[in-house]
Amino acid sequence: MKKILFLAIIMALPFATALRGENEGAPFEAESGDASDSPFNQSKFVPDISLMLDGSYVFRNTRNAVYEMLESPEFTLTPGGESWHGHEEPHLRNGFNFNYAEISFYSMVDPYLELFAVCSLSEEHFGLEEAHFTTRSFPLGLQLRAGKFLSGFGRINEQHAHNWDFADQTLVNNAFFGEDGLSEVGVRLTWVAPTDLYLMLGGEALQGTNGRSFGNAKILNVKGTPVANVGNGPNLGVAYLKTSFDIGELTVLAGASAAIGKARINHGLDLAGKSGAAFAGDTRVLGGDITLKYMIDSLRYVSFQGEYLFRHMEGRRFSNDASDEMTRSDMDKRQSGLYAQLTSKFSPRWRCGARYDLLWKNRVRENGVDEGLPENMPRYSGMLEFNPTEFSRFRLQYNFDASKYNCESGAPERKINHEVIIQANLAIGAHGAHSF
Repeated sequence: MKKILFLAIIMALPFATALRGENEGAPFEAESGDASDSPFNQSKFVPDISLMLDGSYVFRNTRNAVYEMLESPEFTLTPGGESWHGHEEPHLRNGFNFNYAEISFYSMVDPYLELFAVCSLSEEHFGLEEAHFTTRSFPLGLQLRAGKFLSGFGRINEQHAHNWDFADQTLVNNAFFGEDGLSEVGVRLTWVAPTDLYLMLGGEALQGTNGRSFGNAKILNVKGTPVANVGNGPNLGVAYLKTSFDIGELTVLAGASAAIGKARINHGLDLAGKSGAAFAGDTRVLGGDITLKYMIDSLRYVSFQGEYLFRHMEGRRFSNDASDEMTRSDMDKRQSGLYAQLTSKFSPRWRCGARYDLLWKNRVRENGVDEGLPENMPRYSGMLEFNPTEFSRFRLQYNFDASKYNCESGAPERKINHEVIIQANLAIGAHGAHSF
């Protein structure tokens, strides 16, 4: 009997407290609802933490030593295998690959700010991929972000690798921004228009260290003499316009982006006894993207996504040969590329897709003379994906890659690569929902 009475008193306490709050004036927590809703509740300050692991088995008809030397002429200034989050890019080698691990942290700092960070790990490396704060309560539809973050340029750039619909980065994004994407230190300000139609304008001031299209490091020759001084940041500005609307069960997203900045790119100009090159000038990258997603029902959908990017680099090229003789020339590069992909979730656990990649135009002029480099470099991909739960993914992908050349013997020689990738991606912990 005493136990029953004790339980009855305990169960009645919340009702008594609520009644007391109504009659006498509730404290802060009661006035704003349940105590757990308070932004100052201690549980709100415990960050969400998640761990992501990605590995793959790769079969490629090209030996590793040969594949690492292949490149897309003048699109990628360095051959395959360059730094990706401080380590080798994913799916690089035949056989088993431990591609990456990510630890992410997210929490509200207070009612006005939230903090997000992603750390990347490999077998021999630990680095910071993103770390930034974002405002929660700016007026007039404004939002501020500052720190290190993936730029809002285009559609796919802001997505982490585990959110891609295919195992690898698109050719054009890799060529213009690298496997890491356009990830920079800086600030971002966005504005959402107060209209029924979603319309967002964004602008970013970034340091401009991206090694594929920008860069702000000092360039030295083999004698240690500067040929291009370090740029005082910020050296890169990004602007974009994004919109979205629905037509019945079809959702349309579209955007236009521009990135304009200084370029300081060094590829071995300061290495004695070896051939090297460097570029100093200005870079402009323009892009347009569209996404169409049709919901068949609450679980199944068909989605189309595509982007077109154009890059113009203008400045001076510095070259040296094995005898350490350096030459200078005026350079003008106008390059473009695109990708288009169609994916479908045809059952609760299965997805499939096809993708077409193309490095399209490749007009490079040195001192006004066209170098006559290869153009129209395509890659075709197909994938089948099984998702046992939202925390695990297993993907089979095939690539027919005609975008890479062997440039060691002088004239570029195309090398066709057939690739089969078996990928596993697993996640644990509290991981926020991805954007649409």
